[in-house]
Amino acid sequence: MTDTESDSVIDALTRAATVHLVPAQDSAAMWGSGFFVAPGWILTCAHVLAPHLRGDRGRIFHVSGSEVNGGEPLEARLDCWLLDGEPRSEQRVPVEQDLALVRLVEPGVEHECVWLTERTDYPGGRGVIQGYRPEEGAVPRAVRWKAAATINGFDDDYGMRFRPEAEFPKGGSGSPVLDAHTGAVVGILKSRRAGRDGGMAIAATALRRFGPAYPQLMSAHDRWHGQSPKVTGHNWIERQHQLPGAGVHTGGDQWSPRDRREALFLLAGVHPPDGIRPVVELAKKARGGVASPPGQLLPHLWRDGHGLLYEAGQPVAAIAALHYLQLVVGYERSRGGDPVALADWVARRLQDVPRIVHTVVTQATLPPGLVHPRAADGPGRIVVRYPRPGDGAAVVIVELEPVCDAGATRFYWRIRVDDGHDVNEPLHEEQTGDGVPPEQLVQKLRGPLDEVFATVDGPGVPAPLEVALPADHFDTAVHRWQLTEMARLHHPAYVGVRRMVVLRDLSRRGEPDAAWLRRWEGTIAADALTAIRTPPQRQVPRARHFEYMPASAVPVLCRPAGSGVGRRAIGLALEAGHGIALWHTDGHSEYGCNEFCDEVNEGAAELIAGTAVATELPDRLRRIRDDISGSRNSRHWAEGVAMLYDDPSRPLPADDNGPVDSP
Repeated sequence: MTDTESDSVIDALTRAATVHLVPAQDSAAMWGSGFFVAPGWILTCAHVLAPHLRGDRGRIFHVSGSEVNGGEPLEARLDCWLLDGEPRSEQRVPVEQDLALVRLVEPGVEHECVWLTERTDYPGGRGVIQGYRPEEGAVPRAVRWKAAATINGFDDDYGMRFRPEAEFPKGGSGSPVLDAHTGAVVGILKSRRAGRDGGMAIAATALRRFGPAYPQLMSAHDRWHGQSPKVTGHNWIERQHQLPGAGVHTGGDQWSPRDRREALFLLAGVHPPDGIRPVVELAKKARGGVASPPGQLLPHLWRDGHGLLYEAGQPVAAIAALHYLQLVVGYERSRGGDPVALADWVARRLQDVPRIVHTVVTQATLPPGLVHPRAADGPGRIVVRYPRPGDGAAVVIVELEPVCDAGATRFYWRIRVDDGHDVNEPLHEEQTGDGVPPEQLVQKLRGPLDEVFATVDGPGVPAPLEVALPADHFDTAVHRWQLTEMARLHHPAYVGVRRMVVLRDLSRRGEPDAAWLRRWEGTIAADALTAIRTPPQRQVPRARHFEYMPASAVPVLCRPAGSGVGRRAIGLALEAGHGIALWHTDGHSEYGCNEFCDEVNEGAAELIAGTAVATELPDRLRRIRDDISGSRNSRHWAEGVAMLYDDPSRPLPADDNGPVDSP
């Protein structure tokens, strides 16, 4: 079979999984097409449903297919879609939002399911599209259609462009786009020709935008295919085995479609990864330490990591796939799991490979940054030390810089990641225009931070967040930010409860001064830390109060640090080289210190005295915030406490916006 031909059996299987969507009251009024991707799950375009579900997303409608349920319609309803807000008929739906998942109302109906690719590097080529179109007549009805089209262009992350000669009928939106080379569905037809354009499809990888529904859907998909008939030849995998894209030849050092099916089936039974970073790191190590080509979408599941192992459209080598699976086994065991089925299958598959492959796989070890912390502090509690240079752990940095000459406070912002390599490169930023007012910062930063955290969070150890801003704004209660509008029950909404959150002084960008370095080195080396009430009661803060403190001392302020006495005190502490300090952000009595001030100082003293080394302080404070969140104690001494943790061995990049020489 050549690359330009499609397999007749796979065509038939695709056709059997394809349906059309109609209102429950009028089966002749066809809305569009869709197809089964897992038992009871149908994928279609959001714009197919949006006009009919406006104001009533729970509306029941029908799906019908000539080879589904004997051709009789089935009741279905919308499960979720990617639309941002309520649909508007006059607006064209963006590619990244134009997907919808539909569920059958009654489970247990037998039907075919397409095979969805796990790859993100689709190179383009010949596609086969099948769907339904409305046919006018005395009795209007939906009829099947099929077309071939070549994908020869891409729009951003999810758009796939067809060559201009492609023509698709009305009603085809939501049809599956099959790659004839590999026998996998790679996209969903979105639109017909517009002008000289041949139309557009949505890449199947856009499914990753469905959030919690995505792992549920793909697990059901991989389990269904893993249990489908394996010897009759009438299933996707056996037919894919005969296609040019399979690259199958004799010997056990090639990864076949059968191997892939078994691997994805078993991976569906392993607990999901703790974020994106473990998948990226394990796939990179399985590729011999070489990162996947740039431009590929971030992986969310173990399945997606398998998709990163392909190289320039070529089949996966067995050494890379088995290495990856063995690393997943090791990772799951490191967090207390026991993936017996996957481990046993890998061991059996290793019997068919050359000795060198066997050696590489059986000696696989996890990257250092993915090993779970083992140091326990009390029953069920884990002490996590703050990352130091060379630890291999990433820290997320947000820089907030006030806009000059703005009437009211507004900020420019940028987000960096310090992973020991390219901290100078901002990942997201807004450095022009009017800036962002303080009350809109969380909303503005929520999306970019969510993306960055998903990339760098380690297993069971969310990456710390550092917010660098001028001392005048040190009372910004960053630890109370809610970076998710809808947190999971086991994940707290407040960022200061979920992860270590500290502040840094934005004016300390660039090369650290000698006083800061000297004091920091002494603080880190100290056998025991002590809290110092700052300033002493009924005294004005003086430079000597901070200069004469030993390196083991941590200044504690029972008042805000951004104004008045607190601003003078924190300024003197910074000038004296202090890198760690605590203060209360929520105000102070006009008439001197009161009982709550004593609570703040006593609580801080207990926290600091119980800390073995300075690098434990941020996480110990986070744990106190976690306890406060659980008890809802708004009067706890630490509820409004912020921490300066400014490590000169990891300085902020120097500001490059100063004056420059003219030509």
